[in-house]
Amino acid sequence: MSKSIEELKTLTTQIRRDILRMVHAVNSGHPGGSLGCTEFFTALYGRVMNYKLPFTMEGKNEDHFYLSNGHISPVFYSTLARFGFFPVEELSTFRKLDSRLQGHPTTHEGLPGIRIASGSLGQGLSVALGVADGKKLDGDQSLVYSLHGDGELQEGQIWEALMYAAAKKVDNIISTIDYNGRQIDGDTDDVLSLGNLHAKLEAFGWIVLEEKNGNDLEAVIAILEKAKTETGKGKPVAILLHTEMGYGVDYMMGSHAWHGKAPNDEQLETAFKQLYLEAPADY
Repeated sequence: MSKSIEELKTLTTQIRRDILRMVHAVNSGHPGGSLGCTEFFTALYGRVMNYKLPFTMEGKNEDHFYLSNGHISPVFYSTLARFGFFPVEELSTFRKLDSRLQGHPTTHEGLPGIRIASGSLGQGLSVALGVADGKKLDGDQSLVYSLHGDGELQEGQIWEALMYAAAKKVDNIISTIDYNGRQIDGDTDDVLSLGNLHAKLEAFGWIVLEEKNGNDLEAVIAILEKAKTETGKGKPVAILLHTEMGYGVDYMMGSHAWHGKAPNDEQLETAFKQLYLEAPADY
Protein backbone atom coordinates (compact mmCIF):
# COMPACT_ATOMS: atom_id res chain seq x y z
CA MET A 1 0.00 0.00 0.00
CA SER A 2 1.37 3.40 -1.00
CA LYS A 3 2.32 5.68 1.88
CA SER A 4 0.97 9.22 2.12
CA ILE A 5 3.25 12.23 1.84
CA GLU A 6 2.99 12.78 5.59
CA GLU A 7 3.94 9.17 6.27
CA LEU A 8 6.91 9.51 3.94
CA LYS A 9 7.99 12.73 5.63
CA THR A 10 7.90 10.96 8.99
CA LEU A 11 9.92 8.18 7.44
CA THR A 12 12.63 10.61 6.31
CA THR A 13 13.06 11.67 9.93
CA GLN A 14 13.20 8.03 11.03
CA ILE A 15 15.82 7.25 8.39
CA ARG A 16 17.90 10.19 9.59
CA ARG A 17 17.71 8.85 13.14
CA ASP A 18 18.85 5.46 11.82
CA ILE A 19 21.80 7.02 9.99
CA LEU A 20 23.06 8.76 13.11
CA ARG A 21 22.53 5.74 15.32
CA MET A 22 24.44 3.52 12.89
CA VAL A 23 27.54 5.69 12.58
CA HIS A 24 27.55 6.61 16.28
CA ALA A 25 27.53 2.97 17.38
CA VAL A 26 30.81 2.22 15.60
CA ASN A 27 32.26 5.75 15.60
CA SER A 28 32.67 5.38 11.85
CA GLY A 29 30.81 6.13 8.63
CA HIS A 30 29.54 8.97 6.49
CA PRO A 31 26.57 10.83 7.95
CA GLY A 32 26.82 14.12 6.00
CA GLY A 33 25.94 12.95 2.50
CA SER A 34 23.57 10.32 3.87
CA LEU A 35 21.49 12.94 5.70
CA GLY A 36 21.50 15.15 2.62
CA CYS A 37 20.14 12.42 0.35
CA THR A 38 17.38 11.11 2.60
CA GLU A 39 14.54 12.75 0.65
CA PHE A 40 15.89 11.31 -2.59
CA PHE A 41 15.96 7.75 -1.25
CA THR A 42 12.55 8.07 0.40
CA ALA A 43 11.04 9.46 -2.79
CA LEU A 44 12.65 6.82 -4.98
CA TYR A 45 11.65 3.79 -2.94
CA GLY A 46 8.46 5.21 -1.47
CA ARG A 47 6.80 6.66 -4.53
CA VAL A 48 8.73 6.63 -7.82
CA MET A 49 10.53 3.38 -8.54
CA ASN A 50 8.81 0.16 -9.63
CA TYR A 51 10.33 -2.79 -7.77
CA LYS A 52 9.26 -6.11 -6.30
CA LEU A 53 9.82 -7.99 -3.06
CA PRO A 54 11.30 -10.41 -2.32
CA PHE A 55 14.40 -9.03 -3.99
CA THR A 56 16.02 -10.88 -6.89
CA MET A 57 19.40 -10.00 -8.35
CA GLU A 58 18.14 -10.12 -11.95
CA GLY A 59 15.12 -7.90 -11.27
CA LYS A 60 13.57 -8.49 -14.67
CA ASN A 61 10.68 -6.18 -15.58
CA GLU A 62 11.36 -3.93 -12.62
CA ASP A 63 13.33 -0.73 -12.16
CA HIS A 64 16.90 -0.90 -10.88
CA PHE A 65 18.84 1.53 -8.70
CA TYR A 66 22.63 1.80 -8.51
CA LEU A 67 24.42 3.82 -5.85
CA SER A 68 27.74 5.02 -7.23
CA ASN A 69 28.95 7.08 -4.24
CA GLY A 70 28.82 4.04 -1.99
CA HIS A 71 30.16 5.77 1.10
CA ILE A 72 26.63 7.06 1.84
CA SER A 73 25.65 3.47 2.59
CA PRO A 74 23.88 4.38 5.88
CA VAL A 75 20.99 6.07 4.07
CA PHE A 76 20.83 3.24 1.53
CA TYR A 77 20.75 0.53 4.21
CA SER A 78 18.16 2.32 6.32
CA THR A 79 15.92 2.90 3.31
CA LEU A 80 16.12 -0.73 2.22
CA ALA A 81 15.34 -1.93 5.73
CA ARG A 82 12.45 0.51 6.24
CA PHE A 83 10.91 -0.57 2.93
CA GLY A 84 11.07 -4.26 3.78
CA PHE A 85 14.15 -5.59 2.00
CA PHE A 86 15.65 -6.97 5.22
CA PRO A 87 14.90 -6.68 8.97
CA VAL A 88 15.36 -3.24 10.51
CA GLU A 89 17.16 -4.83 13.46
CA GLU A 90 20.05 -5.73 11.15
CA LEU A 91 20.98 -2.03 10.99
CA SER A 92 22.60 -2.55 14.40
CA THR A 93 25.33 -4.62 12.70
CA PHE A 94 26.55 -1.74 10.49
CA ARG A 95 30.32 -1.85 9.92
CA LYS A 96 30.80 -4.69 12.40
CA LEU A 97 32.72 -7.91 11.81
CA ASP A 98 30.82 -10.48 9.72
CA SER A 99 28.04 -7.98 8.98
CA ARG A 100 26.29 -7.81 5.62
CA LEU A 101 26.20 -4.03 6.11
CA GLN A 102 29.74 -3.05 5.26
CA GLY A 103 30.90 0.56 5.18
CA HIS A 104 30.60 0.44 1.41
CA PRO A 105 27.94 -1.85 -0.10
CA THR A 106 29.06 -5.31 -1.21
CA THR A 107 27.31 -8.22 -2.89
CA HIS A 108 29.13 -11.31 -1.60
CA GLU A 109 26.90 -11.68 1.48
CA GLY A 110 23.70 -11.39 -0.54
CA LEU A 111 22.18 -8.35 1.17
CA PRO A 112 18.79 -7.76 -0.50
CA GLY A 113 18.67 -4.57 -2.54
CA ILE A 114 22.40 -4.45 -3.35
CA ARG A 115 23.27 -5.32 -6.95
CA ILE A 116 26.84 -3.99 -7.14
CA ALA A 117 29.72 -3.29 -4.81
CA SER A 118 30.34 0.44 -4.82
CA GLY A 119 32.60 2.97 -3.23
CA SER A 120 35.43 3.21 -5.74
CA LEU A 121 34.11 6.48 -7.10
CA GLY A 122 33.31 6.98 -10.76
CA GLN A 123 32.22 3.45 -11.63
CA GLY A 124 28.49 3.46 -10.97
CA LEU A 125 27.36 5.22 -14.13
CA SER A 126 29.18 2.72 -16.33
CA VAL A 127 27.48 -0.15 -14.51
CA ALA A 128 24.05 1.48 -14.70
CA LEU A 129 24.45 2.09 -18.43
CA GLY A 130 25.38 -1.56 -18.97
CA VAL A 131 22.22 -2.64 -17.19
CA ALA A 132 20.14 -0.12 -19.14
CA ASP A 133 21.54 -1.49 -22.41
CA GLY A 134 20.83 -5.02 -21.19
CA LYS A 135 17.21 -4.17 -20.45
CA LYS A 136 16.80 -2.80 -23.97
CA LEU A 137 18.24 -6.01 -25.44
CA ASP A 138 15.83 -8.05 -23.31
CA GLY A 139 12.82 -5.98 -24.34
CA ASP A 140 12.43 -4.91 -20.71
CA GLN A 141 10.69 -1.52 -20.56
CA SER A 142 11.80 -0.76 -16.99
CA LEU A 143 14.06 2.13 -16.02
CA VAL A 144 17.51 2.30 -14.44
CA TYR A 145 18.27 4.93 -11.78
CA SER A 146 21.68 5.92 -10.46
CA LEU A 147 22.98 8.37 -7.87
CA HIS A 148 26.33 10.17 -7.89
CA GLY A 149 28.14 12.66 -5.71
CA ASP A 150 29.17 15.94 -7.30
CA GLY A 151 32.76 15.45 -6.13
CA GLU A 152 32.64 12.07 -7.87
CA LEU A 153 32.26 13.88 -11.19
CA GLN A 154 35.95 14.76 -10.93
CA GLU A 155 36.59 11.14 -11.97
CA GLY A 156 37.36 10.72 -15.68
CA GLN A 157 35.38 7.49 -16.05
CA ILE A 158 32.18 9.43 -15.39
CA TRP A 159 32.74 11.59 -18.47
CA GLU A 160 33.47 8.58 -20.68
CA ALA A 161 30.17 7.10 -19.53
CA LEU A 162 28.31 10.38 -20.07
CA MET A 163 29.64 10.48 -23.63
CA TYR A 164 28.74 6.84 -24.27
CA ALA A 165 25.18 7.23 -22.99
CA ALA A 166 24.35 10.01 -25.41
CA ALA A 167 26.20 8.51 -28.36
CA LYS A 168 24.37 5.18 -27.95
CA LYS A 169 21.01 6.83 -27.16
CA VAL A 170 20.59 5.11 -23.79
CA ASP A 171 17.25 6.73 -23.00
CA ASN A 172 16.03 4.41 -20.22
CA ILE A 173 18.32 5.80 -17.53
CA ILE A 174 17.82 8.60 -14.99
CA SER A 175 21.05 9.65 -13.27
CA THR A 176 20.82 11.99 -10.31
CA ILE A 177 23.74 14.06 -9.04
CA ASP A 178 23.74 14.98 -5.36
CA TYR A 179 24.75 18.59 -5.93
CA ASN A 180 25.70 19.67 -2.40
CA GLY A 181 28.89 21.47 -3.37
CA ARG A 182 31.04 19.61 -0.83
CA GLN A 183 33.40 16.66 -0.72
CA ILE A 184 35.78 15.13 1.78
CA ASP A 185 38.50 17.77 1.38
CA GLY A 186 36.29 20.87 1.22
CA ASP A 187 33.99 22.67 -1.20
CA THR A 188 34.02 21.24 -4.72
CA ASP A 189 34.69 24.71 -6.12
CA ASP A 190 37.91 24.84 -4.10
CA VAL A 191 39.05 21.27 -4.71
CA LEU A 192 38.26 21.08 -8.44
CA SER A 193 35.43 23.21 -9.77
CA LEU A 194 32.85 21.53 -11.99
CA GLY A 195 32.08 24.83 -13.69
CA ASN A 196 28.68 25.09 -15.35
CA LEU A 197 27.64 21.50 -14.84
CA HIS A 198 24.19 21.97 -16.34
CA ALA A 199 25.67 23.29 -19.58
CA LYS A 200 28.35 20.59 -19.66
CA LEU A 201 25.83 17.77 -19.33
CA GLU A 202 23.67 19.27 -22.05
CA ALA A 203 26.74 19.63 -24.27
CA PHE A 204 27.38 15.92 -23.73
CA GLY A 205 23.91 15.22 -25.13
CA TRP A 206 21.86 14.65 -21.98
CA ILE A 207 18.41 15.95 -21.09
CA VAL A 208 19.11 17.90 -17.89
CA LEU A 209 16.60 18.75 -15.17
CA GLU A 210 17.43 20.72 -12.04
CA GLU A 211 15.82 20.96 -8.62
CA LYS A 212 17.05 23.59 -6.16
CA ASN A 213 15.08 22.17 -3.20
CA GLY A 214 16.57 18.71 -2.94
CA ASN A 215 15.59 18.41 0.72
CA ASP A 216 11.91 19.05 0.00
CA LEU A 217 10.33 15.62 -0.36
CA GLU A 218 7.46 16.71 -2.58
CA ALA A 219 9.85 18.63 -4.86
CA VAL A 220 12.09 15.57 -5.16
CA ILE A 221 9.15 13.32 -6.03
CA ALA A 222 8.02 15.85 -8.65
CA ILE A 223 11.42 16.12 -10.35
CA LEU A 224 11.82 12.34 -10.45
CA GLU A 225 8.35 11.95 -11.95
CA LYS A 226 9.19 14.68 -14.48
CA ALA A 227 12.37 12.83 -15.38
CA LYS A 228 10.37 9.68 -16.11
CA THR A 229 8.37 11.58 -18.73
CA GLU A 230 11.63 12.54 -20.48
CA THR A 231 12.80 8.94 -20.95
CA GLY A 232 12.33 7.15 -24.24
CA LYS A 233 13.20 10.25 -26.29
CA GLY A 234 16.58 9.11 -27.56
CA LYS A 235 18.62 10.83 -24.85
CA PRO A 236 19.74 9.90 -21.31
CA VAL A 237 18.25 11.97 -18.48
CA ALA A 238 20.16 13.69 -15.66
CA ILE A 239 18.89 15.46 -12.56
CA LEU A 240 20.95 18.05 -10.72
CA LEU A 241 19.56 17.76 -7.20
CA HIS A 242 20.75 20.55 -4.90
CA THR A 243 20.93 19.23 -1.33
CA GLU A 244 22.53 20.29 1.94
CA MET A 245 25.10 17.96 3.46
CA GLY A 246 24.04 17.02 7.00
CA TYR A 247 20.48 18.24 6.45
CA GLY A 248 18.27 17.99 9.54
CA VAL A 249 21.06 18.45 12.07
CA ASP A 250 22.05 22.11 12.43
CA TYR A 251 25.65 21.60 13.55
CA MET A 252 26.35 19.32 10.57
CA MET A 253 25.02 21.69 7.92
CA GLY A 254 27.02 24.31 6.03
CA SER A 255 30.33 22.43 6.14
CA HIS A 256 32.14 19.40 4.72
CA ALA A 257 33.35 18.50 8.24
CA TRP A 258 30.75 15.76 8.71
CA HIS A 259 31.45 14.01 5.42
CA GLY A 260 33.00 11.11 7.29
CA LYS A 261 32.79 11.76 11.04
CA ALA A 262 30.46 10.23 13.60
CA PRO A 263 28.74 12.21 16.40
CA ASN A 264 29.67 11.57 20.02
CA ASP A 265 27.10 10.80 22.72
CA GLU A 266 26.22 14.43 23.42
CA GLN A 267 26.05 15.32 19.73
CA LEU A 268 23.80 12.33 19.05
CA GLU A 269 21.39 13.43 21.79
CA THR A 270 21.31 16.95 20.34
CA ALA A 271 20.60 15.60 16.87
CA PHE A 272 17.76 13.36 18.10
CA LYS A 273 16.11 16.37 19.71
CA GLN A 274 16.16 18.08 16.31
CA LEU A 275 14.90 14.93 14.60
CA TYR A 276 12.04 14.50 17.04
CA LEU A 277 9.36 11.88 16.48
CA GLU A 278 6.49 11.39 18.87
CA ALA A 279 6.72 7.62 18.48
CA PRO A 280 10.09 6.74 16.91
CA ALA A 281 10.55 3.20 15.63
CA ASP A 282 14.24 3.11 16.51
CA TYR A 283 15.92 -0.29 16.30
